[in-house]
Amino acid sequence: MLNVVLYQPAIPPNTGNVSRQCVGMNAHLHLIAPKFEVSDNTVKRAGLDYWPYLKLTQYPDEQAFLDWLGDRQPWLVTKFGVHRYDRPAYVDEDILIFGNENTGLPEAWHQRWPDRTVHIPIMGEIRSFNLSNTVAIVLAQATLTARLYPTHS
Repeated sequence: MLNVVLYQPAIPPNTGNVSRQCVGMNAHLHLIAPKFEVSDNTVKRAGLDYWPYLKLTQYPDEQAFLDWLGDRQPWLVTKFGVHRYDRPAYVDEDILIFGNENTGLPEAWHQRWPDRTVHIPIMGEIRSFNLSNTVAIVLAQATLTARLYPTHS
């Protein structure tokens, strides 16, 4: 099972959409200090009736997450990533970290894992992709690469 981590998410509907994606792709969602109450109806509305099936862990702050992470090496998804998102050899239990919609990930995290950053190429005139769309693209690719999809499909 892959792990999707949202660092201080700020927009409830984005988190709701990501949660639905995680249920559909059988991924575990981790939230680091969300900027809203996760019980917020806008989060659950986007997650619809799938919310009870979500594997969810919340961390009150960055340090609590880093304690859980330990020595594991996550993939940071950032427009400043050094690898294109479809190049890594993702494996089961990988950790994919996505930044806050407004501020991204802390610079210290970029420095901590400089060779573990991935990006989605932006070919049009935009600054960035929507968080939930970015998660959908990268999570689908990682699921395929790690061969976690059902064999009957």
